[in-house]
Amino acid sequence: MSKRQSRSSQVPVIEQVAEMAMRLGQRHLADYGATRSRHDFTQRQLMSCLILRAYLRTTYRGVLEVLAVSPTLCQRLGLAEKLPHYTTLQKFSARSNVLAIVQKLVAVIGQSAAGQQTHSCEVAMDATGLARTTVSDYFCSRRGRRFRRWVKVSTVVLCGSLLPLALVVDLHPTHDCAQAPDLLAQTRAMVQPERLFADAGYDAEWIHVHCRQDWGVESVIPAVQRRADGTIGGKWRSQMRPEYLQEAGFGRRWAVESFFSGLKRTMGSALSARTPHQMIAEAAFKVLAYALRR
Repeated sequence: MSKRQSRSSQVPVIEQVAEMAMRLGQRHLADYGATRSRHDFTQRQLMSCLILRAYLRTTYRGVLEVLAVSPTLCQRLGLAEKLPHYTTLQKFSARSNVLAIVQKLVAVIGQSAAGQQTHSCEVAMDATGLARTTVSDYFCSRRGRRFRRWVKVSTVVLCGSLLPLALVVDLHPTHDCAQAPDLLAQTRAMVQPERLFADAGYDAEWIHVHCRQDWGVESVIPAVQRRADGTIGGKWRSQMRPEYLQEAGFGRRWAVESFFSGLKRTMGSALSARTPHQMIAEAAFKVLAYALRR
């Protein structure tokens, strides 16, 4: 084992997450968001605190309580002398550009992982939901509630490393194709994969046209039969037969399902935020914190 690996194994995971968050923020975030601010804390320090909040699955006060009793963690964040107030973290997470910042950091992590792969790059696209409440599904069913609100998280994941490349967060459930343009644009700006896998929720001819003719990526998406005569329309959709899917390795789409499984088991499947901006921010920070942890 190398000295670097030995040191990494001795450092607690939470400190490694904090260190990586600070290092990543230093490269891609300005020190301060406004020239006339008090400049007590940098943007990367506040961002790292919010990442730790998502990692610890706690509140704004909770993460500050952890920092207050952990001098080494404060040292890694550069907060040895003073800690921010919990309202400072709350106001930073409510900023309108927080999602864009997280999307940029997620894309950088994914691009770095893709560059380290020695084999061809393949990606998988899918979406999942994070509950807006901690009330259990069983309790809701006993009360006769059939619909549960949730925040939709859509990602594109590298099949090899199971790290995200693109991220879109919506407050309400929508058709998967609604997030596809943004996901494809983010992915296209970072990597050039060989194949893109997606489930039948993304079955649309325009996605095949964009991937195959405009981007040069082989799209592998099961086709849904919608015609009364049993045929499937579209030049590319008509080729998505079971034999083709098997030959193209559609089973590797499991990568995005594994990513969501790990995300929910590690970061939790419910959100504690209540306002729209903070729900979006918390969901995005969960994805970023899990990517850093991996």
